[in-house]
Amino acid sequence: MKAVLLVSHGSRSSKTKEEVADLARILKLKTGVKIFEFAFLEIEKPTIPDGLDLCVRKGATEVMVLLNFLNSGRHVNDDIPAIVRGAQSRYPQVRFAISPPIGQHERIADLFVDLIQHA
Repeated sequence: MKAVLLVSHGSRSSKTKEEVADLARILKLKTGVKIFEFAFLEIEKPTIPDGLDLCVRKGATEVMVLLNFLNSGRHVNDDIPAIVRGAQSRYPQVRFAISPPIGQHERIADLFVDLIQHA
């Protein structure tokens, strides 16, 4: 069974957690993915390892780590892959994958144009 773990940086602002939780709910509805969780790299909970564990406990045989990060950097290139490798060693029967950061998506420019036009 496929699972998605939406991963964000984390913030001390409670509004950020609410926004991420809302985004996860919307994406779950729009995709129909039954196991759809969210987690944070730092500051906020649940942590990424906790989120990965939860997905597996719910029956995931594959987990897509969906990066809610705009660009590459230390977290995207090093920290998150290291956490996912740790989960892979704990759950060798589960397939893990990590999306590119959203700034690399081919339609990101269109999103920014929309924001500019409606500002």
